[in-house]
Amino acid sequence: MRDCTELDLSNTLLEWYDHHAREMPWRVGPADRAAGVLPDPYRVWLSEVMLQQTTVAAVRDYFLRFTSRWPTVGSLAAAKDDQVMGEWAGLGYYARARNLLKCARAVVSEHDGQFPDSYDALLKLPGIGPYTAAAIAAIAFDRQETVLDGNVERVMARLYDIHAPLPGSKPELKEKAAALTPPRRPGDYAQAVMDLGATICTPKSPACGICPLCASCQARAAGTQPDLPQKTPKKPKPTRLGHVYIARRGDGAMLLERRPDKGLLGGMLGWPGSDWSDAPKEGPPFPAQWQELSGEVRHTFTHFHLILRIWTAELPSGADPDGLIIMDKHQFRPGDLPTVMRKAFDLWRGH
Repeated sequence: MRDCTELDLSNTLLEWYDHHAREMPWRVGPADRAAGVLPDPYRVWLSEVMLQQTTVAAVRDYFLRFTSRWPTVGSLAAAKDDQVMGEWAGLGYYARARNLLKCARAVVSEHDGQFPDSYDALLKLPGIGPYTAAAIAAIAFDRQETVLDGNVERVMARLYDIHAPLPGSKPELKEKAAALTPPRRPGDYAQAVMDLGATICTPKSPACGICPLCASCQARAAGTQPDLPQKTPKKPKPTRLGHVYIARRGDGAMLLERRPDKGLLGGMLGWPGSDWSDAPKEGPPFPAQWQELSGEVRHTFTHFHLILRIWTAELPSGADPDGLIIMDKHQFRPGDLPTVMRKAFDLWRGH
């Protein structure tokens, strides 16, 4: 193992990044950055919000659609909530989409349509937490901020052979990451260390033989890199049950509900249904001969598994159940539904 200063390690990683940076639609590559091309803070912010709990591969098409439809923070701020939630459908963690609109509107109303360029000011915007504020400040504005995502945590744990389990080890990992964050090109460095974790220092079978930091990696020297980072065991997820009711009128119109703004799938369209609990009560939205479909919908959220029973009936002509939405067949788009509701629709359509 070679002894190197933090600056040596940072420079080595930047040299690697200059040749191996991933090409992504929201990124200004190192060559363009060196030529004076500045990142668009809007695109940096949008990508970082989309990438939370999601992969680059899953986000790419969503990002391209969003930026084609709303190319600036001002155009997004002026968008209708339903349009944004519809475009977001399928990405999950729908509170992000609600906060996306709140943040865009705050940038327009409070900052004249320009993202603030400091960590502290960014942190005050809706939906922007410590990681996202640091990432935007570093990548968009070249501020010397410490960016700590799962990839960076893994690189730091292995580079310094830190065995204390996550999440308790986060402060120590952040301290190591801060020491490596250089005053020169901190935005490129932040992307370099994330790229390293995503492409070489991967969770399983890291490609240590081609890692630019291999000679200085303490876990590699000790042979412990496959075991790091350690994580505190998660508690098993509970399973909740629920009922949903899918009704179509003779002319093809569908009966839908708008979920409350707060809570899971907040503000999204969905099928009327019960609560999600250990013993949910049946509660059809109108009296009818409801028929239960064979099969069930299974879906996993962050904190629990969900099993839904699906019931169907014809919506009578002239019926207008209180608080619900009757959507014309030409307006109804299954793709606007969140994933779990689309699974229910697919099961219903299959029958």
